[in-house]
Amino acid sequence: MKITAAIGAVGGAARGANAALAGGQFGAAVGAIAGPLGITLGTVSGAIIGGLIGGAGGCSLGAQLGERLDRHVLANNLCLICNHRFNLPV
Repeated sequence: MKITAAIGAVGGAARGANAALAGGQFGAAVGAIAGPLGITLGTVSGAIIGGLIGGAGGCSLGAQLGERLDRHVLANNLCLICNHRFNLPV
C-alpha cells in the first residue's frame, strides 16, 4: 500500500503540476483586477494550491489502490489458526 501511495503521490503531483499551470493562469486572470502585484500573487497561489491538491488526491487514490491490491491480489491475509495465506473475495 505504501508503494502505490507513493506512486500515486508522484502521479498526483504530476497531475497537480498540470493543474498548477491552469490554476496559475486562473489566478493571474483573477489577480489582474488588482494589477501587476495581483497577477503575481494570483499566479503563485494558484500554482501552489493546484500542486498540493493534485499531490494529495494522487496519494489518496494510490493508497486506496494499494489497499485493494493488498487485500484482493497479493494474498496478504493470514488465517491465525492454520497460517494459510489467502485473498479476500472481490
